[in-house]
Amino acid sequence: MVARPASEVLTQAVDPASDRPVYRQISDHLRAIVASGQLGEGDQLPSESQLSEHYGVTRTTVQRAIDVLKRDGLVESRHGSGAYVRARPSVRRLASDRFARKHRERGKAAFTAEVEGAGSTPSVDRITVTEQRPPADVAERLGLTSRQRTVVRRRRYLIDGMPVELATSYIPSSLAKGTRITEPNTGPGGIYARIEEAGHRLDHFAEQIRARMPLPDEVRALGLAQGVPVFHLVRTAYDAEGQAVEVCDTVMSSDVYVLDYELPAR
Repeated sequence: MVARPASEVLTQAVDPASDRPVYRQISDHLRAIVASGQLGEGDQLPSESQLSEHYGVTRTTVQRAIDVLKRDGLVESRHGSGAYVRARPSVRRLASDRFARKHRERGKAAFTAEVEGAGSTPSVDRITVTEQRPPADVAERLGLTSRQRTVVRRRRYLIDGMPVELATSYIPSSLAKGTRITEPNTGPGGIYARIEEAGHRLDHFAEQIRARMPLPDEVRALGLAQGVPVFHLVRTAYDAEGQAVEVCDTVMSSDVYVLDYELPAR
């Protein structure tokens, strides 16, 4: 995208009397320009020379200001081209609707339903299926003994080709054996449709969510910018008898998702 003239977006000056370092003042100005919508996703920031001239500072100071925005995940550098406002897809995760049976009945897994509902294209890659003893905390959630095994499904989710989420599901082997849960492609409606076909009508889900900084392999797998945290979500699915039938450990890029919850007041 062609950069807008610097004179259109650069209107503030640094305050030499401020206790805040000059490079921080510049990063604050640029952050405000993005927040106001003057520069949108994919737009190019004024060049280092333009910023240096406007603020009357060295290019080293300008580079420090841009580095702050890169660490915060707001901008990205493109070799030989400059700095750009980082573009990321946005998906509104509706907790009250995401796992509705109506989606499974239409042959849509939860991720597919929410991404298509946002007008984007979902896909999944890096699918692996193994059988193993689960971690102790997962075994406890599923009510399994230390000797019982689970089918473990690992995959990466993408929106419009951009990786946004890593998920690992643990399903008791006694439930998964003989179903398509043991295959890379679980079929229409995903894992939960197959669990219900096996006679476990789903009743409710319990989710625990916390924010943390990503591990190095998560940064690589999700293509995260510096400074971008992740949502770490652990979900347990229960059937109508109160039996836990799946635990899903999910790592989500926090700059992609809006977690939208509707909670009753009674």
